[in-house]
Amino acid sequence: MNKVKAIIVEDEFHSREALKNLVAEYCPDIEVLGLAANIDEGLTLLEDINPDLVFLDIEMPNESGFDLLTKAKKLNFEVIFTTAYRHYALKAIKFSAIDYILKPIDLEELQSAVDKVMKKRRDMWDNKKIENLLSNIHNKNVNQHSITLSTSEGYEFIKVSQIIYCEANGAYTKFYLKERKPLLVSRHLKEYENLLNDHHFMRVHQSYLVNLMEVEKYLRSDGGYIVMKNGDKISISNRKKEQFIQAMASQHF
Repeated sequence: MNKVKAIIVEDEFHSREALKNLVAEYCPDIEVLGLAANIDEGLTLLEDINPDLVFLDIEMPNESGFDLLTKAKKLNFEVIFTTAYRHYALKAIKFSAIDYILKPIDLEELQSAVDKVMKKRRDMWDNKKIENLLSNIHNKNVNQHSITLSTSEGYEFIKVSQIIYCEANGAYTKFYLKERKPLLVSRHLKEYENLLNDHHFMRVHQSYLVNLMEVEKYLRSDGGYIVMKNGDKISISNRKKEQFIQAMASQHF
């Protein structure tokens, strides 16, 4: 199989060289064909090399890695983001099911990200995932964000506002959606609790993560339970009741 053509877009010389050397030594299926120190150089490399993979730093002087993706004429490549910071963008990246590695680069993280690229190299959904990420980054209204969900058939791009609630199902999570059948996703509910906690979602029970915007009412009978706008009844744990009632009473969403 032909090697994967790659470029590195990174403003710090030492980080750029260190990543190039790690890839050369430990990722034999990847061939780094160009290095860029800024967005303009990166865009030139995209045109000249037409890479399969871009290692892309998020933070650069004056612009970010997202600016390169926005300005690129074609999104016909896969991306592995690199960053020295744990900030909001990492949640947005996870939201769109794209890989990132933290600097200084850990060899195991690098190899894991590259392995994923090799497995999904011909994944027709990659461009859509990047487009979804950019849309979320540029849209300040979190209710309009879309989350990328990996199903047995491929990927689904679901508006957060369309999610009524999520239910734990062993190692899977079941998404209950407006006006369509539920989706079963092969990830734990805890992961989606972390991703959706800034989007008016609350874990009200070991098995349930609810969209507070979709709550119809709370009833104290039978130990207390939540009724969603679609009519489904959701159990609520005793230790979550006060927090839930306060959240609903505050109406800050």
